[in-house]
Amino acid sequence: MTDPISETVRAAIRRLDGSGEVPTASARRAAVALLLRGESAGDLEVLLMRRAHRPGDRWSGQIGLPGGHAEAADESLVATARRESVEEVGVDPGAGAGRLIGELPSVQARARGERLDLFITPFVFHHPAPASPVLGPEASEAFWLPLAPAISGDFDETYRYQHGEVIHRLPSWRFEGRTIWGMTHGIVSRFGSAL
Repeated sequence: MTDPISETVRAAIRRLDGSGEVPTASARRAAVALLLRGESAGDLEVLLMRRAHRPGDRWSGQIGLPGGHAEAADESLVATARRESVEEVGVDPGAGAGRLIGELPSVQARARGERLDLFITPFVFHHPAPASPVLGPEASEAFWLPLAPAISGDFDETYRYQHGEVIHRLPSWRFEGRTIWGMTHGIVSRFGSAL
């Protein structure tokens, strides 16, 4: 039996194939879990988290997808995404009824206006009824963002980001008092538009 959500999501992933950035040979690698829940394409939600405020973390306090740097013990980047998701929000996106649907194009990380030698690969999972998030020390909150209204523009807002003397106006979503911008907004909005 064919799962309509998986087929819809696979088609979106195929539309984005080849549109990513190619990691350099020396690049550090990281992975994130784009975990979807919902019973139909129209009611899909994606799990997001707010990073805890921590000294030395470039993305401290920002909203992102669960994930992080690959470690030598990780068998693959998929394993990295799953491990980091468990560590940060207490949810294994591939456990139980959860399943990996595919891989999105890699994205080169940026921080404070600079490109980093770090490439992040998002992995798309679907779980009809994932465990409730349990926050680890790297997260201060976790929540579900409804994908359809985000993509349709219901949450659109311009985010004002100042880097030195330059003020950038960037696309973002404003959802229940939270601002979702930058790489997270880019990954989720590209995926949602392809969906």
